[in-house]
Amino acid sequence: MFPRTLFLLGLAGPLHGALAQQPLRYTLSGTVSDSLNGETLIGATVLLARIPADTTAQQAGASTNEYGFFSLTVAPGTYSVRCAYIGYATRTATVRLDKDVKLDLRLAAGTELKEVSITAKKAGIDLQRAEVGVERMDIKEMEKLPMIFGERDVMKAIQLLPGVKSAGDGNAGFFVRGGSADQNLILLDEAPVYYASHLMGFFSTFNTNAIKDVQLYKGSMPAHYGGRLASVMDVRMKDGDMQRVGVTGNVGLIASNVMVEGPIAKDKASFLIAGRRTYADLFLKLSNDELLKTSKLYFYDLNGKVNIKLGGNDRLFLSGYMGQDRLGMGSNMDIDWGNTTATARWNHLFSPRLFSNTSLIYSHFDYGLQVGVGESGFGIASQLRDLHLTHEFSFYPKAGSQWKFGLSSISHRVTPGRITNSSGTSTTTTTIQDQYAWENAVFASLDQTLGPRWTLNAGLRVSGLSVLGGGDFHTFNEEGVVVGSTLYGKGEFVKTYVHPEPRLAFSFLATEFSSIKASYARTAQYMHLLSNSAGAGFASFTDRWVTSTNNIRPEIGDQVSGGYFRKLKDGAYDLSAEVYYKWMQNQIDYRNGADILTDPFVEGALLYGDGRAYGLELMARKNTGRLTGWVAYTWSRSQRRIDGINNGDWYFARQDRTHEVSVVGTYALNDAWSLSALWTYNSGNAITFPSGKYTVADQVVFSYTERNGGRMPAYHRLDLSATWTRKKHSWNFSLYNAYGRQNAFLVNFQENEHDPTRTTAVQTSLFRWVPSVSYGFKF
Repeated sequence: MFPRTLFLLGLAGPLHGALAQQPLRYTLSGTVSDSLNGETLIGATVLLARIPADTTAQQAGASTNEYGFFSLTVAPGTYSVRCAYIGYATRTATVRLDKDVKLDLRLAAGTELKEVSITAKKAGIDLQRAEVGVERMDIKEMEKLPMIFGERDVMKAIQLLPGVKSAGDGNAGFFVRGGSADQNLILLDEAPVYYASHLMGFFSTFNTNAIKDVQLYKGSMPAHYGGRLASVMDVRMKDGDMQRVGVTGNVGLIASNVMVEGPIAKDKASFLIAGRRTYADLFLKLSNDELLKTSKLYFYDLNGKVNIKLGGNDRLFLSGYMGQDRLGMGSNMDIDWGNTTATARWNHLFSPRLFSNTSLIYSHFDYGLQVGVGESGFGIASQLRDLHLTHEFSFYPKAGSQWKFGLSSISHRVTPGRITNSSGTSTTTTTIQDQYAWENAVFASLDQTLGPRWTLNAGLRVSGLSVLGGGDFHTFNEEGVVVGSTLYGKGEFVKTYVHPEPRLAFSFLATEFSSIKASYARTAQYMHLLSNSAGAGFASFTDRWVTSTNNIRPEIGDQVSGGYFRKLKDGAYDLSAEVYYKWMQNQIDYRNGADILTDPFVEGALLYGDGRAYGLELMARKNTGRLTGWVAYTWSRSQRRIDGINNGDWYFARQDRTHEVSVVGTYALNDAWSLSALWTYNSGNAITFPSGKYTVADQVVFSYTERNGGRMPAYHRLDLSATWTRKKHSWNFSLYNAYGRQNAFLVNFQENEHDPTRTTAVQTSLFRWVPSVSYGFKF
């Protein structure tokens, strides 16, 4: 691992030397940041134009990376520099390039929203960039959307975009282009978050006040991302204000949050601390019921970050997150679960054209369940721990060309389950064997402009997982029964998987305001979620993460996608149409009656096969004027074919939905008041209906044949909100599910009490009308 790191570091010297042999080209580089707080701006556009205008020279442009850095290498001369970003006044400057020049650009908040380059950033569509299926959520736009319980939620907003499907009421999980919930990689400052929900999914783990940028890759995933088949949701925290101390917060009906940020040393170092907690449990203490008085129902989370400039070429970021949920009913039941992440990142500029980032990342998820105490107690505990090192370079040889290459290494340790059972005076403990695995990858990619119309992105990621010893490894027969075992010592190599993952995308600028894009990507997934949420199709806190083993093979996915993108009326409107087809290998499903939670030989309960998903995504967005918003429609299919299920024929995955519609609008009444509304509809998840029933020991048992052959009822709702903002204060009034639709959360089956020959489907709904009010402040 470390020899490879030193080897890549050693490349910096030769590359720098090679650049020195190009005397006829010079580099303009720097960072783009907010003029008030020093926060770097991701995806800001920097354009160079020669002075005087030269019709033989192409205009050079670049976008800032995840750390606000840009680099442009052009021929010597005098240039006009134009920098633009959504919500900020465009800045222009003049620079003479007769040597390499470092220029840090600071933008001030402004209202130049009619600029084409700025509205393009607002809409999230870059016509020239070679990427398909990439969505960027505007945090300021999201703040005006209707809220549930008064909490702004990034993940709920993401689910209103085409190709992204909500897991339903009470769930922060989501499905992307036919993938399951565990096929989404969710990153917070590069650290994976394995269970990104609070309070059984009513809230996500992300405190919006602390978030700077959110990007979702559902198609052409860049080569430096890997480990999941469906998508990558990359969430970046704010860096902290380097100019002044500020306090931002929000007080809602059942939750409040506050963030404090400011300089440690002005223009050199900053800090950020954000906290959030619910207080529904405090209201329980007002009840006359003793059980409710002693019940627990809350979560808290903390975000922290330190940002330090170590001279002109080095920067250090230290960030962390900790969140915990607690749900209990007196001494009868106690459930707690939570995530902890920590990230240390070092940015180093070897030269104006060679930028590097090194990250050391820690991620931990755990849950515990305790039912009863004393002689009748039952408990389950599980943990997942990752230690992750990444090292990558960005190399800018000339304008319109960027190389990115590096490596990644992750140590996984999974404690699938520790079960404690007390009966009478004895207590037994069953421990499901810990899993150890080492996941590695090397990657390289090229972003290249090929003339005025064509842009290409080509990449290759080679990933692998080594299954490490530390116990018995079993083999199973076709019925899932153990037929043999082999003992491997801790650290001993059991099996190694290696997979090349090519990526290719291009963009063709058909006209000044329209483009055609297409991509192909292969991905491999080595971590898998075994779900106990039968029929629901979303991740619950008791679901069981496992690594690939000698029996569980890595999941492989191939996706081709293409789209047409167009801007109308100088960028006031955006239209897009995308199609995709995805085929998958080694998809996991379960034998009938599988016990995912407590079975120590759970691999015998698993079945494997193929998957396919395909669909059409349409979106129309209005970017300017008093009324802004979008309409999104998705038609899609997601299917599986696994021997031992549905007679080996294709069947629908649980997350399959044919139709999905989202309509989102915000209307600015005046400088203080804005109104928002959203309406969403989907045709319902697939579900397995019973095909018959029989009686065993006076108990009715249902039999099931066709897997996921039925449908949940259609889901739809309308949310409304009004937001008042004046200087440093705001109020938001929201109504969730305005017309009181009783949408299905779960559907269970039971014998009809009046006619034993009939079976009744019983629907459970969570919400009808949920009004909320919240107060926001910023000082």
